[in-house]
Amino acid sequence: MNYNVREDFDCQMLYFTSSSCLRNNKGIVFIGEKNENPNVYWKEFSTGKVTKISQNNDGIMKSYVYFNGEINKGLAKASVCLDNLNEQVYYLQGRDICKADLDGNITVLAQIPEDQVTAFMHVSGDGTRLCVPTTDMRALESPRIEGRATRFNMNNRKEIDERVQKEFLNSYLRVYDTKTGEEILCERVPRAWITHVQFHPKDNNIIMYNHEWPANCGIRRMWLWNGEYHKALRTIDEGRGINDWVCHEMWSDDGESLIYHGSHDKSGDYFVGRIDMVTGKSTEIELPKEYRKYGHFTISCDGLLVSDGYYQTEKEISDSSAGNQAKWISVQKVNWDAGTIDWYPIEEHNSSWGNQDYHPHPIFSPDGKRVYYTSDKNRKTEEHNGKLEIYSCEVPAEALR
Repeated sequence: MNYNVREDFDCQMLYFTSSSCLRNNKGIVFIGEKNENPNVYWKEFSTGKVTKISQNNDGIMKSYVYFNGEINKGLAKASVCLDNLNEQVYYLQGRDICKADLDGNITVLAQIPEDQVTAFMHVSGDGTRLCVPTTDMRALESPRIEGRATRFNMNNRKEIDERVQKEFLNSYLRVYDTKTGEEILCERVPRAWITHVQFHPKDNNIIMYNHEWPANCGIRRMWLWNGEYHKALRTIDEGRGINDWVCHEMWSDDGESLIYHGSHDKSGDYFVGRIDMVTGKSTEIELPKEYRKYGHFTISCDGLLVSDGYYQTEKEISDSSAGNQAKWISVQKVNWDAGTIDWYPIEEHNSSWGNQDYHPHPIFSPDGKRVYYTSDKNRKTEEHNGKLEIYSCEVPAEALR
């Protein structure tokens, strides 16, 4: 079967907090963009058939990462998430929270408030709950406005957290019943800009969330709402630097741990971290000092990690002209007790990292045997002409042993 997705338009996977993969190698759900209009599609692996699910003709909606989008209009690219148990897709079309099946039958469940902006949504493991994080719209306002789209300079990203703190802006964890559309939770989080939310895989009352681009990132990034109170997951009590950088938190499949990565402020060394949610123990394993090319980590059902960054060959380490962008998809087998990592390079993704959409964001298939990622690696060829495509590769057998 052909597991890649190569069409005559840009194709990218959903954000890594949501699997893009349907179960039993049935297919993959992805975002395709034609004429600046993104839509949700899926490809059936056995036949190669590609089906359009959403019906968007209004461009890109303004949200986190997509700061130049239209206010309350268009498809929110960051919102798309998949319930692969029930084969349902969720996304925002303007203010409408939409639910669609693989045949493209669309139901509008609810609407977000018009004075809110959004980010990455998440559907619970059993498919019964949808979490939509929203933030007071003022957070993403910029002094420069062109037309109906508010322009935002990524180099000035610290201004959002500063504004949220100074003006006491709020974010909200909004949870909806996926059958009725009823809003069953609206938890206000004061002085926060929330962009990533993830239900606990086994308990829908527990939601992991973040504070995006915060000052004092070492202690303000990762949080847990347990249905009663909010808890910081990485604190100064652990002896960690408050100005460490941590990012891309993600649950393990059983919900007994979560992983993240980052760098230590004082040493500058990069690390991958894990919190045991049963014991509360936190472990951070430093990467080789030469592995300094930014990437992401995600976790398999078997506890393996995959990354689109950091890893470098010895030749690349010694080559001063190699550039600053990561180029490898690699799998890691981590022994958290011993503090060791075995690295298994699979293949070069060679993505340009041009913007958020060009980040490979690799994920494992549900059975943990394949890796999928987004890349424009063939951008210089006449056939592909710079298009984003989705690629697949097998996890090395030695990593699965």
